[in-house]
Amino acid sequence: MRSVRGTVPGRVAAGLGVLVAGAALQACSDSEGPKSAPPPKSTGSPRESGTPEPATHPFTGGRKGLDNPVLAVKIENTAPAFPQSGVKDADIVYVEQVEGGETRLMAVYSSKLPKRVGPVRSARISDLHILPQFGRPAFAFSGVQSKMKKYIRKAPVYDISQEKAGGAYFRSGAKPIPYNLYADPKNLLKRAPKAGKPRDIGFRFGEAPADGKRTKSFTARWPAATMGFTWSAKEKRWLASWGGRPDRAAEGGRLGGKTVVIQYAKTSRSKFHDFLGSYTPLIHTTGTGRAVVLRDGKSYKAKWSRPSEGKGTTFTTADGKPMNFAPGQVWVLLVNDGKPYTP
Repeated sequence: MRSVRGTVPGRVAAGLGVLVAGAALQACSDSEGPKSAPPPKSTGSPRESGTPEPATHPFTGGRKGLDNPVLAVKIENTAPAFPQSGVKDADIVYVEQVEGGETRLMAVYSSKLPKRVGPVRSARISDLHILPQFGRPAFAFSGVQSKMKKYIRKAPVYDISQEKAGGAYFRSGAKPIPYNLYADPKNLLKRAPKAGKPRDIGFRFGEAPADGKRTKSFTARWPAATMGFTWSAKEKRWLASWGGRPDRAAEGGRLGGKTVVIQYAKTSRSKFHDFLGSYTPLIHTTGTGRAVVLRDGKSYKAKWSRPSEGKGTTFTTADGKPMNFAPGQVWVLLVNDGKPYTP
């Protein structure tokens, strides 16, 4: 059903962890390469007392779950994991490059929660540079290599990994380890009762700009992965594909979003690598850069800006006006600014 990326070599290169039997936590190599900037330390509560609740949800532009806590979950995005659970209910889906040129998802939830989510996989250093804009969310993942644990402890997140919140995780189905680890989102959030509430992360929702190019489909590329999005006038959203084949949800139907953002960001080598020696990419999500925004069957050239890691990411049109998103699920595809690159 999927492309040749589902081969055994492709699966090995995609993961940091050494596969182990049973329900053991996936551990990663302790080796280091060139150093990268550490993620920011915790800055405390994301919303000050007395701050008014937003009129619409800052992640979706909708009116549901305005005061619900924020949960981020790392999810496998290679053929052995398909179909994934819970992705279709995320407010935001980030697609990040990992070792071997593969990709992994970070799904962000607030307005609603699925019954289960997964397969849950290990975190990466780029996650800790993306998440501070959310304040202090709950962060669910299967584990990290030992040298990254100190960064997790210092990061502005509530660690609800398998190691910390094991009771919220479970193995399910016929998929082999590590592709059969799932979690109960409600149970996860019970272990992070102080998880931050949604706040402004720079997204703007509303009417589309006047210009825009009619676009039937768009394909984003990484060194060993492709994801395509095709406009469906019937469903009024972009339908996802992976490796040229429909990307289906475990709950039924296709994955996809109302708005798809292709954010071009510099990708460099972090100080971490997996047990095969493949370095972990570090995605630079602060600063400025170019983007393509897909909504309502059109594509728009845009610019992104994020002054610091505690601030949100704003998107503007070529003439500097806010690049409004269509209300609903947003996908953010983090692609190297240039050709696909393996650090």
